[in-house]
Amino acid sequence: MSDDLDSRQSRSEPTAASTAEEDAAIWEAVGRSWVASGRQRIWRRHSDHITGDLLCRWLRPGSGASLKTDLFDEALSDGLYEIMSAYSHTVHGIDLSVATARAARTRHPGMAVRVADIRDLPYPDETFETVISLSTLDHFDSTRDIERSLGEIRRVTAPRGRLVLSLDNPLNPKIALRARLNERLMRKTGLVPYHCGVTLRPAAMREAVERAGYRVLERTAIVHCPRVSAVWLGGLIERASLPGLAPAFLAALHPFELLERLPTRYLTGHFSALLAEVRD
Repeated sequence: MSDDLDSRQSRSEPTAASTAEEDAAIWEAVGRSWVASGRQRIWRRHSDHITGDLLCRWLRPGSGASLKTDLFDEALSDGLYEIMSAYSHTVHGIDLSVATARAARTRHPGMAVRVADIRDLPYPDETFETVISLSTLDHFDSTRDIERSLGEIRRVTAPRGRLVLSLDNPLNPKIALRARLNERLMRKTGLVPYHCGVTLRPAAMREAVERAGYRVLERTAIVHCPRVSAVWLGGLIERASLPGLAPAFLAALHPFELLERLPTRYLTGHFSALLAEVRD
């Protein structure tokens, strides 16, 4: 297992190597910083709750393997490993950052962890019954990388296998505004903690998934609370060393998810999400 964490197996053409290495260096720095600081613990509990509920609604029990396309959640919090392991025989996870991958493996020793690029997966064709990709593909600078990643995900998904995908939702006014502001300034002020790339509108997201070879079964939008304020308040509770306030704070965030039931869900949801199945 240690070899998998210390080497990046790649089938990429040489011209793509520099971009992959640059991305790996960026996310290695992010991973080291976040693992060392352990910040946003309260917010991540809320995030895990929402995405965990989504998986419980959309996953089906199976005897095959599943793959998670990044390990940020599992490195910094409970993440989704326990839920994924309840629905599949073996849970795999990849991340560009060695630090993030190691932290995830330490927290979840039952997970098969590798350092890898989603655009160039080190797995044989049709390996996984389920692939979970939650806000992984919205950190690229080009939609071509999103398309390439979806092609790789489709390649490693078994016949009739399923994909759960989420991306930043540009129909949400806050996400649309963020795309128009200077990212360097937002990162200095702490409004954006790491690089946010391009994303797709919900309709374009569906079309891209269908072009990759899937049939979309369900769509929705998730994380409807005012995210920036919630992250800030959660951090304030942590810095003030008032853990007793965390349960009440988290309970106050849950009712926002009722907005998913409304026709306006794509105006309030931070992420658009879909469930898809490999076409016959």
